[in-house]
Amino acid sequence: MAKNALEKLAATIKDRRTASAEDSYTKRLLDQAPAKPAQKLGEEAVEVVVAALVQDKQALVSETADLLYHLLVVLESRDVTLDDVYAELERRAESTANGQDKGKPASV
Repeated sequence: MAKNALEKLAATIKDRRTASAEDSYTKRLLDQAPAKPAQKLGEEAVEVVVAALVQDKQALVSETADLLYHLLVVLESRDVTLDDVYAELERRAESTANGQDKGKPASV
């Protein structure tokens, strides 16, 4: 089974843990974890919101790609895998399908 783009990117980010900080932006972010990756994630989230509100589709796509990259860096910095996230999403979907939608905060 071929890996999807997020899984490929997550694997590349994981590999960057052993790269030289001189040669890798990702390595520099990971070396400053969790604060710097989290900060960058927040900045990218704001850029996605701006793109969604006042920019065109391509800008939204581009900013979303940046957001996903920075999210994956944050996950890697905290040793959280995409499989961990997928399992949580599946658990939530199962709860919703069974009429037990208690896993979400009341504000969602």
